Amino acid sequence: MSSIDGKEITKVIIACDAGMGSSVMVAAQLGKRLKPYQVKVEHIPVNEIPGDAQLVLCQETLVARAKKNSDAVIIGFQNFLGDPVFDRVEQVIRDGGTLDG
Repeated sequence: MSSIDGKEITKVIIACDAGMGSSVMVAAQLGKRLKPYQVKVEHIPVNEIPGDAQLVLCQETLVARAKKNSDAVIIGFQNFLGDPVFDRVEQVIRDGGTLDG
């Protein structure tokens, strides 16, 4: 398991499977939430996670695939809207702390 300090995060990847609907919406919403902290949010297919990725968020069903493609901290979520993972990410970026994944 890897971890990252929230104050070190400059980019968050929302990794998706084949579709571009719900995950694009998540990326846009999270991008607005994290903009005040100068953190970029990008939407990328799970098989194309870049090597410089720090934090990857994806559906729980995609976590194993994401871990095969990246050494980043990878955290799964269950719901595209209102999942507590998004609140936790914002809180750790804003206030400091560690994210494990």
